[in-house]
Amino acid sequence: MPAPKNTFKQALKQGKRQIGCWLSFAEEVTAEVMGTTGFDWLVIDGEHAANDIRSIRAQLMALEASASHPVVRVPIGETWIIKQVLDAGAQTVLVPMVDSAEQARELVRAVTYPPSGTRGVGAAAARATRYGEITDYVKTAGDEICLLVQVESRAGIAALDDILAVEGIDGVFIGPADLSTDMGLHGNSADPEVRALIADAITRIKASGKAPGCLGVTDEAVQAYLDMGTQFMAVGLDVVLLAQAARAKARQWLS
Repeated sequence: MPAPKNTFKQALKQGKRQIGCWLSFAEEVTAEVMGTTGFDWLVIDGEHAANDIRSIRAQLMALEASASHPVVRVPIGETWIIKQVLDAGAQTVLVPMVDSAEQARELVRAVTYPPSGTRGVGAAAARATRYGEITDYVKTAGDEICLLVQVESRAGIAALDDILAVEGIDGVFIGPADLSTDMGLHGNSADPEVRALIADAITRIKASGKAPGCLGVTDEAVQAYLDMGTQFMAVGLDVVLLAQAARAKARQWLS
């Protein structure tokens, strides 16, 4: 039995637009609720949310019955955490703060079994194999793993063409908040200079044959990034959506 098909990776290869949302509560019940909304993909955020490998695994389990594809963002591009989230059942991994082609090559190796990679072989006891039921997992997993890297600094933008030349990278996600802050604009990702840099990056990513991704926290930003050609687009964060709706409701009845 081979590894399950990664429908998100297939959609990116086919050039289909994928609309997603961030999961920042670090709770499986919230993930399960978000899995009923119809988003194409949902990010289990291990960088800024209060997640560990157990809560990431729990959210992967909660999304098992959902049509929304889970993407796990690891806190840092280290082999040990990538190994853990893959064994926990993630098929798509998003890695923040990628600034060089050398980093990108190491990440490709981290999601790949030997002899070409460094991923440890512990599949028999892993959720990824349904605890040994998927007998051909080690042979077939590589074709179904989707590796997305985040470019979100001036150094990353400068190295973008070299990063795009790395085989095994499926998509490049531009991080507007970090990029604008690194540019000295304190998170003002709507600044024209930031927007122009993002537009140029998305054009270059598309031209390379890889999928460009981005996150927008306002409708205006989402539309702007879509107009630039973003293919996998996150249109909000669950925590922010709840806070905004709750505050609006409070203003409605407390005013």
